[in-house]
Amino acid sequence: MTFDLPTQGRSDAAAEGETPIVSSAMATDIVPTPTAVFGRPARVLVVDDDENVTNMLRRALSFEGYAVATARDGNDALKKTLEFAPDLVVLDIMLPAIDGVEVCRRLRAGDPQLAILMLTAKDAAADQVVGLDAGADDYLVKPFTLDVLTARVRAQLRRKEPSEVELVRFADLVLDTGTHSARRGTREIALTTTEYDLLLQFMRHPRQVLEKEQLTEKVWGYDFGGNYNVLEVYVRYLRQKLEAAGEPRLIHTLRGAGYVLREPTA
Repeated sequence: MTFDLPTQGRSDAAAEGETPIVSSAMATDIVPTPTAVFGRPARVLVVDDDENVTNMLRRALSFEGYAVATARDGNDALKKTLEFAPDLVVLDIMLPAIDGVEVCRRLRAGDPQLAILMLTAKDAAADQVVGLDAGADDYLVKPFTLDVLTARVRAQLRRKEPSEVELVRFADLVLDTGTHSARRGTREIALTTTEYDLLLQFMRHPRQVLEKEQLTEKVWGYDFGGNYNVLEVYVRYLRQKLEAAGEPRLIHTLRGAGYVLREPTA
């Protein structure tokens, strides 16, 4: 199935021959698979000020089985989040009124577990980090194919599926798989979904060197092709939270190898 932008009403960039924001390429043999969170269709909010983009993404994601709502600016995005209660937000960084970075900060402050996929027209590392620092779980650089976007959405939503509850322990650190929260000694630590998934990988494999490629595959569901900005940002987040009260470091960097969770050195 192919999704094409209509000739009439295309964006100015497309009309002038510039690179399109979204590529309409999509595999012809894709069959939609059930996508559910807690027994209901997963809800996705698409936020972009380009109507062509929101229309295309709404059709593509609806075809995949999601319940989809759209918003065209930052204020509308915050309002729709309250009304629609999405499981995932696809959020463009360049928005009128309130920009995508500020919207992301507010969404993350309101719900640490909300999945946020940031769209950006810039692929520089600094621009990617801005979105991640605001609380995005992942980012996608325009132009992108619908195949890639839907794969990223599926990967994010898979992480919201319930799992068996247990307490995972290492040194003075305890991770609760039911509440997705952690405790260092007696200090409670709130985690976002991505922080939780990353910490769980470390605690499932203590004292083992975990390569960056291995971690991105396990946490995000795909390889970043050698660009590990997202992983490095989230390792930094975890360290800040785990060491916020002056505790010794548990997650260590092995240059050229990856990361390892190990006991503090005396």
